[in-house]
Amino acid sequence: MLSFPTVHLTKTMPSSTSDNAIMTIGEVASYLKVTERTIYRLAGAKQIPAFKVGGSWRFSKADLDKWIEQQSTQTDNRTTNATETES
Repeated sequence: MLSFPTVHLTKTMPSSTSDNAIMTIGEVASYLKVTERTIYRLAGAKQIPAFKVGGSWRFSKADLDKWIEQQSTQTDNRTTNATETES
């Protein structure tokens, strides 16, 4: 009888399944508290991270959270620059 060594591979899983969630248009609209139409417009204009699966828009929650953080940083920078210009 042949014997092969058993190799145990550990798979690193995200700390939470919601970190790796894929969201629909409706879920993203609810998450961002905007209309679905707004999400369609942003996705179509490539202003929000999105991809299509079989013709339907899908969104990675992790990518959306990064995008939100970037939007917040850009807004803070614009506000700081505007305040410095006024002084």
